[in-house]
Amino acid sequence: MNYQQAWEFLDQLQFFKIKLGLDSMNRFLKRLGNPHHNLPYIHIGGTNGKGSVGATLCSILGTAGYKTGFYTSPHLSSVRERFRINNNYISRQDFARLISKIHDVLDGSQITYFECTTTLALLWFAEQQVDFAILEVGMGGRLDATNVVTPLLSIITNVSMDHEQYLGDTLAQVATEKAGIIKEKIPVVSGVVDDDSGRTIKRFCNDQQAPLFLFGRDFKGVYEDREKNRWQYRGMDGMTINDLPLAMKGSYQVSNASLALAAVQLLRRQGNAITEDHIHTGLAQTSWPGRLESFRLSDQGKLTDTPADSIQFLLDGAHNPAGVAALKQALDDDFSYKQLFLIWGAMADKDLQTTLQDIAPLAETIIFTRPESERSATAQQLRSILPTSMQQKAVLTSSVQEAIDNARAMTTPDDLICIAGSLYLVGAARQLLVGALTADG
Repeated sequence: MNYQQAWEFLDQLQFFKIKLGLDSMNRFLKRLGNPHHNLPYIHIGGTNGKGSVGATLCSILGTAGYKTGFYTSPHLSSVRERFRINNNYISRQDFARLISKIHDVLDGSQITYFECTTTLALLWFAEQQVDFAILEVGMGGRLDATNVVTPLLSIITNVSMDHEQYLGDTLAQVATEKAGIIKEKIPVVSGVVDDDSGRTIKRFCNDQQAPLFLFGRDFKGVYEDREKNRWQYRGMDGMTINDLPLAMKGSYQVSNASLALAAVQLLRRQGNAITEDHIHTGLAQTSWPGRLESFRLSDQGKLTDTPADSIQFLLDGAHNPAGVAALKQALDDDFSYKQLFLIWGAMADKDLQTTLQDIAPLAETIIFTRPESERSATAQQLRSILPTSMQQKAVLTSSVQEAIDNARAMTTPDDLICIAGSLYLVGAARQLLVGALTADG
């Protein structure tokens, strides 16, 4: 298969419904020669922040000279974004070659989209002989396709309600699924709080004799200078690092970066050479597009730092109650604007009422649209969720481009256009505004 044929084959797998469970994944990997065996993994689960923690780790380890693979989901513009080694996404040629290999070994048997992309990542990382392979859990943990590995360490960022139809309708049930990545005697770094989720993670670690390192108890991060985005890490064994940069916006990024640095500390204990200079440089160079990503575009659609004759955009993948709460906090703390214009689209299986009603009061106008996905709620469905008193400020559009055009026609340089509710929406909007992330190579 060429690249286009490989992408089309993968896209067709989306018609197979989400399937949780490891039996078929293990059987298929065995047919491929178990490429996932004997690689040094860092396994990241949790509800929010997985990508930010993974991107931070990838940047620090790459700065330290380690060949670091990073598998994440979903993508914004191109499926190739899910697979990278240090700063390089998988090439079109390698993508097509490995998808062809998977297709041939399948020989007509069924596999899901996520099982296929996970298999591709494991094959590519094994081929490239990476020094570290960072794997982000797709959903849950216990039955997630990535949970076929035995890692050097596991990270569980936090636990809040999400994917209830698959993971359970209580915090303890969701935490139980996410705790499924905890392996016997393998260290765990976590940002869970002292509620049912935290108690569940602690119990699983105790049962598995897995050392647990908790944010706020064993390590933490605190702002030193909020305006300059400088912070201090206070780690295990009395370790303190001052004047650290924070390249990504949002106060919650301090806790995400702290989780990454705690993981770095554990890797250093295992004999890996990662210095404070590597940490400083890696943090300064970390980026995670589509997550509190802000920029200005001129009237001609060019990126600019000049407020006059330009529009300020904020793109964020907030799609669950905890993510929307973090977005609201960031809007208060990190952004200045006269009026907020909200472009919103969401998957129909999300907690639409809680998320939308939480952020809608902040907006002058809410422009509803539908990213191209069979799981997307329609603009009409989203408007119907709003209280009657707010429905008059809603605008319905049939495409992401129409939503952006509507917003730009209403705003001034003093306003802010926030695009959120779904990473699928953010990806589509980002491509229209500033182009795709990946190069053509």
